Amino acid sequence: MTATPESGDGTSPGELADRAVAGVLADLDSATGRGVVVDSPPGAGKSTLVKRATGHLTAAGHQVMIVAQTNEQVDDLVDNIAREHPDLPIGRLHATLYAPPERVLRHGNVRRSREAADLRDLPVVVSTAKKWSYVSPEKCAPWRWAIVDEAYQMRSDALLATAPLFSRDDSQVLLVGDPGQLDPFATVDTDRWQGLTWDPLRNAVDVTLAHNPELLRHQLPVSWRLPEMAAPLVANAFYPFYPFTPGTKAADRVLTYGTAPHRATPQDAVLARAAESGWGLLELPARHTLDDDPEVAEALAETTARLLERGALVNGEPLSASRIAIGAARTIQADAVRTRLDERGLTGVTVDTANRLQGREFDVTLVWHPLSGRQDASAFHLETGRLCVLLSRHRFACIVVARTGITDLLDRHPRSSPVYLDVPPKFPDGWRAHQVVMEHLENGAARTPRL
Repeated sequence: MTATPESGDGTSPGELADRAVAGVLADLDSATGRGVVVDSPPGAGKSTLVKRATGHLTAAGHQVMIVAQTNEQVDDLVDNIAREHPDLPIGRLHATLYAPPERVLRHGNVRRSREAADLRDLPVVVSTAKKWSYVSPEKCAPWRWAIVDEAYQMRSDALLATAPLFSRDDSQVLLVGDPGQLDPFATVDTDRWQGLTWDPLRNAVDVTLAHNPELLRHQLPVSWRLPEMAAPLVANAFYPFYPFTPGTKAADRVLTYGTAPHRATPQDAVLARAAESGWGLLELPARHTLDDDPEVAEALAETTARLLERGALVNGEPLSASRIAIGAARTIQADAVRTRLDERGLTGVTVDTANRLQGREFDVTLVWHPLSGRQDASAFHLETGRLCVLLSRHRFACIVVARTGITDLLDRHPRSSPVYLDVPPKFPDGWRAHQVVMEHLENGAARTPRL
């Protein structure tokens, strides 16, 4: 049996998690308001909660509509629920051009359709918020229960578009999400809505709570993804009001290498730091650069190649390229790294922006720091959720690559975002989160000699 750390009162993480889920399920039966909100740190088992809540509600005779934000999330939910409840009929509502993946096709209890009316008789129907917004409550009777997965990624206008489908007097909703993730965004000017309780750019949870402050709230207390060496930094930087504990001890997540380095390179030094402390910081000389910094892209590709050349092992098993991810803030940066990996024949490594890595999990991650080489600290690059996503995808270790001088940049550019009336301040803000992260990375436990 895998050993796990315990809480202050001796309760194991498994028991803490079970208690939290049991509390949520109990409130689904007894809540008198419009629903329940569940906040979750990275890797705390949101999908497991949705799966268990679905089984709990359908066992009580309720029909449930489930809302997710992307087709990938919907297909994962369908697969998870179908495996857990093979006798439960499930509807997969989809768009015209949708091509079902094998993980959906393999389940005989899943029925697919472009029309919600074709699936309305089923106990469970799952689809994206976008698809649900096209369903008319006049042609499809509203549901008694709705579950919204990744609710903090959902814009409130998307919630407004789907809300008529659970608008019965007795309808209730379970909102599940991670408050530390990226906020919803838009490509239009949004100042006109700032301060309004129905601001369409605010996330679905905040707007729902603004109009329904009596909603019951829960928190999942254990991260099963983040190792013991990563959880304290992530919690301190991004979740100061949502304390959580790692579900494993350091001895349960061990990164080693099959071969020793032939010479002392900065890449080998940072790999050693990552194996020892769970974090690594590889710094390049200070320089102001454009977003596409070829030297940072090359350093990320070379470190990844070195990781595989050294025969990295995770708990004694070979680390495959598919279990490595490289995250960046900009698409142009991800493209630059991907090109250099392709030149090395490393096509199996995932390279993408924080927006697209959100919700995913890997064994080892490498991160192009959003503030590397910048002359200013803009709101985009200081975004708390972006840094949180980049630093919380890993199960064993995370290596940050950046140009020297980020701490000095933060000191020269304190937070200066405009303040709006009736808009609650977001805390922690990006400036504080970046300072906390850099203080940890630069304290010697993760820092390596500069390139």
